[in-house]
Amino acid sequence: MIHPSALIDKGAWLDEGVSVGPFSIIGAGVRIGGGCKIGAHVVIEGPTTMGRDNEIHPFASIGGAPQDKKFHGEDSRLEIGDRNLIREYVTLNRGTADGGGATAIGSDNWIMAYVHIAHDCRVGNHTIFANAASLAGHVTVDDHVILGGFSLIHQFCQVGAHAFTSMGSIINRDVPPFVMVAGNFAEPKGINSEGLKRRGFSAERISSIKRAYRLIYKSGLLINEVQAQLSQASDAEPDLQLLADFIKRSERSLIR
Repeated sequence: MIHPSALIDKGAWLDEGVSVGPFSIIGAGVRIGGGCKIGAHVVIEGPTTMGRDNEIHPFASIGGAPQDKKFHGEDSRLEIGDRNLIREYVTLNRGTADGGGATAIGSDNWIMAYVHIAHDCRVGNHTIFANAASLAGHVTVDDHVILGGFSLIHQFCQVGAHAFTSMGSIINRDVPPFVMVAGNFAEPKGINSEGLKRRGFSAERISSIKRAYRLIYKSGLLINEVQAQLSQASDAEPDLQLLADFIKRSERSLIR
């Protein structure tokens, strides 16, 4: 299942059932889990660890050195989970010492053509990155986020679970869970109601999240007051705790 033109370093490890297409290069320190499909002309550099059943399309560059002038070859790695689809010309870089040493991507993500995920990023599960979406260094993207095509996210920003960015969004501050944003620079445009319906959220849960959105963006309260109110209501409405926790960990301030 390995094409004779592929180059596999002796220091790489491929589990059973891995296929590698023509002219692909897999370097030392790479470990690939069973069932992965590596297309033609793919380059995977180590240290990179990849779980099971990932599909990598042609010309992707996986595990390259970080694009950071402070990087001088210190130990760093890329960690990828299971069942990710990584399309053509995607670039995924390893971490840096300043960022904890690792870039980490979860499972069941759709990463479309020309996407760039820079050093020290953290990507959750079940995300969709449309064509040419790009993350600068140290960005965190939580579960079920959808990034529209050509969305650009500034370094150290965080995007909360179930958020949605429209095409061409330029994001320079944190996007709370459930929120839709659009524009240059991006601004809040409501909650991701359609996405929540598709994931089985009840009408009551969506109404609760809408009320929380109005509290954040329409009440005129200070952000610490908003966080306190969300935390108080979270016992009855657990989705609000996700919002309260995100506000607490936000460092670049919320998109407002």
